Amino acid sequence: MNPAHQQHGWTVRFDSGLSGAAAVGLDAGFAVVVDVLSFTTSLSVAVDRGIEVLPFRWRDESAAAYAGQHDAVLAVGRREAVADSVSLSPGSIRRAVGLDRLVLPSPNGSAIAHSLAESARVCVGASLRNARAVAEWIAANDDGNASVAIIAAGERWPDGTLRPAVEDVWGAGAVLAELGRLRPGWAMSPESEMAVAAWRAVRKRVGVALEQCASGRELTAAGYGPDVRVAAEVDESCSVPVLVGGVFVDRGQRHASS
Repeated sequence: MNPAHQQHGWTVRFDSGLSGAAAVGLDAGFAVVVDVLSFTTSLSVAVDRGIEVLPFRWRDESAAAYAGQHDAVLAVGRREAVADSVSLSPGSIRRAVGLDRLVLPSPNGSAIAHSLAESARVCVGASLRNARAVAEWIAANDDGNASVAIIAAGERWPDGTLRPAVEDVWGAGAVLAELGRLRPGWAMSPESEMAVAAWRAVRKRVGVALEQCASGRELTAAGYGPDVRVAAEVDESCSVPVLVGGVFVDRGQRHASS
């Protein structure tokens, strides 16, 4: 890998997709995955309710076996969900009853988190719902030597290649803007500064922007407009989902003493 693509020399780095995570996140002290529509939004809703989340690459037979091995419920696909099913939809997680552990596969945010589980020192899930809480937790837990990598998960084109998703850039920018406020001495890469600028351009109309961006329009057309509105709940969550032993658990304000 070209060393320039790893953004070494910057305390705070930003890139997109699985390859971007490998470039900037594998040696980071904190790697933050952002998948606003919808993995990390659903993750924040789950940990708000005390549900542990296990990321996984794909929802297939191996995911079912993985869920069985870890005494967890496997989320179904959105289109397969019935009234009481749990899926990648944050609304379905809010409605779930008696749910303690959830395997939540997705080819983007969940796959990236799964890939970082054994490499980055700390892997965190962030969305617009908990951007401030994540930034505050990182600032409070930094040892003075760590780098921070923010990864916008993005989506996939039909041929499997990365489709950069603007909503994930906004979510990453929200975390980065808070980090800049809390730690103004941290050097941000130009890529990080771009994400901050993108967030500042829409933060006063983020609900409308989410509905009008390509991913938001896609979900709304498929009947999942309420999921887009959940994603627009900026800073309504204090959760900080941290990957511990392959499981996302809350290390936010409610668990500060743990």
